[in-house]
Amino acid sequence: MSAIRALCQLSLPSSRAIASRAATRSVARSALAARIAPVASRAFSVSTRRMGEGATDVALAQRLAEELKYEQDAAAPGEPDFLKAFKAQGTWAIEDVAGMDEVSLTRKFGNEDIRLIFSIADLQTEQEPEFEEGEEATEEGEESELPLHSYPIRCSLSFTKASGSFTLVLFGTDVSLQGNAPGALTIDAMCQEGTFVIDNISYYNDAKVGTELTAEADWKRRGYYLGPQFDTLDISLQDEFDKFLQERGINQSLAYFIPEYAEYKEQKEYVSWLKNVKGFVEA
Repeated sequence: MSAIRALCQLSLPSSRAIASRAATRSVARSALAARIAPVASRAFSVSTRRMGEGATDVALAQRLAEELKYEQDAAAPGEPDFLKAFKAQGTWAIEDVAGMDEVSLTRKFGNEDIRLIFSIADLQTEQEPEFEEGEEATEEGEESELPLHSYPIRCSLSFTKASGSFTLVLFGTDVSLQGNAPGALTIDAMCQEGTFVIDNISYYNDAKVGTELTAEADWKRRGYYLGPQFDTLDISLQDEFDKFLQERGINQSLAYFIPEYAEYKEQKEYVSWLKNVKGFVEA
């Protein structure tokens, strides 16, 4: 079961590669340590303690301020081009709440409501690839042949349909009739290297049970059959499901956008984290 499914079953990452960003931050912190040391030593000589009365508060706040300035200076101004282009297509709406690690993409397709959820947590836990025994590391000056977004991001998709409704006129009175909701189809997949690799496909008779992010819905989902592993299905059936997703815009273009946006959001959240922690230490 994917990490996103665990999130959903509550009670219940053109951008830089993760290894590059981690290395850049590491170098920045080393440089900051060298620049800050003299300032920090002077701060300790102040007779009256500032901030939270801790002996280390001033040095920590200064270090946070330097790191924050570095990140802000390195950031490109305004909205990135890849995001502008994505929004200009007008296909998917982005639901991104500051401070949360989940992002939702939603759209309408005919009578379907489609939601795709992914998390930047996959970026935060991704490790640099290790070389297999016998493989040689890329020599200095030689460009790596690895794709820009080789790290996987878990995605959860849900498909729901509005219940059928119609109105009858009986003896001059409008009577609205509501049909039965067709339930919900959910798909767990991995987004990597411009493709979606499906894990499994589940169906829920009750659309609320299949899509709500509540403890009650999670409890009800535990007893449901989650469907077979996708790669065990007949090849022709797998192909038809792939066509089903392609027609709904769940394609290579989207699979490249998701890790790019995840990295963009992770950087925004990191800057926000620096601001908030700095503010707390200084209070």
